[in-house]
Amino acid sequence: MTVTEPVTTDQQTTELWVERTGTRRYTGRSSRGAEVLIGSADADGVFTPGELLKIALAACTGMSSDKPLSRRLGDDYDATVRVSGDADRDNEVYPRLEEVLEVDLSELEPEAAERLLVVVQRAVDAVCTVGRTLKAGTEVDLRIDTE
Repeated sequence: MTVTEPVTTDQQTTELWVERTGTRRYTGRSSRGAEVLIGSADADGVFTPGELLKIALAACTGMSSDKPLSRRLGDDYDATVRVSGDADRDNEVYPRLEEVLEVDLSELEPEAAERLLVVVQRAVDAVCTVGRTLKAGTEVDLRIDTE
């Protein structure tokens, strides 16, 4: 019961799609073999679409900050990116998403830590495609194919 045909992403040939697996339950899939369970907030063991949006933003921030942080802290540094934001249910949008990048810079001198934070912020602003897309807005086209 496929509801969305595979979509090819811009810079790769990875196909993405979701398949309906039950009432308000889907499995997201990629042609690289990845899967994610998607469903409503009252179901255990699934992400909601809004949660996946937030996770995509947090992952993009983490990945965008990885190079400057690993260059300064080493490849084995620990980091967590937390993301939150309540939905405006009257308008069905997330008007504000807040991220917190948690990373231990205690081994650095205060000036070096401040310089690193500036570099990290610039890297995220420059290369986090998800964050840049959310900030800029994007056009979404939906085509419905019927049999």
